[in-house]
Amino acid sequence: MLQPKKTKFRRQQKGRMKGNAQRGNELSFGSFGIKSLQSKWITGRQIEAARVAVTRHMQRQGQVWVRIFPDKPITKKPAEVRMGKGKGAPEGFVAPVTPGRMIIEIEGVPFELAKEALRLAAQKLPVTTKFVVRRDYDFSTNA
Repeated sequence: MLQPKKTKFRRQQKGRMKGNAQRGNELSFGSFGIKSLQSKWITGRQIEAARVAVTRHMQRQGQVWVRIFPDKPITKKPAEVRMGKGKGAPEGFVAPVTPGRMIIEIEGVPFELAKEALRLAAQKLPVTTKFVVRRDYDFSTNA
């Protein structure tokens, strides 16, 4: 499962996810990608499920880039514990995603295969997404 090897602090505040993504909001590596349209926390397990769905459908041809990484620790108190007595223990890690953020990019496969692979990946994620194609992509040559 995706998580940082080491963090500076064990716990972090929740924070707010207002506004659109200011960085990581354009295709950088591949010709196709999926872009988030909502704000949400995405867990390492969800990211991995989406990545596996893409690689399986592409049958290990082409390249896949996952553009988000879960580096925000999330804490949780045990069940039936009274309020107070400090913050809970770290439970896992999430990647905060805001609208416009590129989540997955792929390259080296035809348009139809890429669209279907990213559709399958989008089903594994808790956000609504949009399929994006590179502006200078040539539809006449099926990569």
